Amino acid sequence: MGLRKHIRAERLKEERKTQYYASLKNCPTSPRKMRLVADMIRGQEVNKALAMLKYTKKEAAERLERLLLSAIANWQNKNEGVRLEESSLYVKAIHVDGARMLKRLRPAPQGRAHRIRKRSNHVTIYVDSKNTNE
Repeated sequence: MGLRKHIRAERLKEERKTQYYASLKNCPTSPRKMRLVADMIRGQEVNKALAMLKYTKKEAAERLERLLLSAIANWQNKNEGVRLEESSLYVKAIHVDGARMLKRLRPAPQGRAHRIRKRSNHVTIYVDSKNTNE
């Protein structure tokens, strides 16, 4: 039982070496609002995605722009000597998952209390070069 887990863990570790990604943890925006912006850039070419994020009015766009720049920098660290313009990077995948929820109480009529759920999320962006897929 333990051997299979070990083999799978080693395989996942090897796969991680060839993937280029960046992740943002505990971002204080609800996952639903973040997914609206994330769906816009999924599958887009990197420069186009950055332009879209720059001119989107939503607060989540600013956070995703910084995360995408981080993913691009991670790609550059693993591919030294390869020019960014020639590689035709694109947003391969983007995942928005729910994170911890802060629970607060708000006064309601007749002495009652309503629970307020302040949601947060985890975002992971994967970038890849179209040249490697062909």
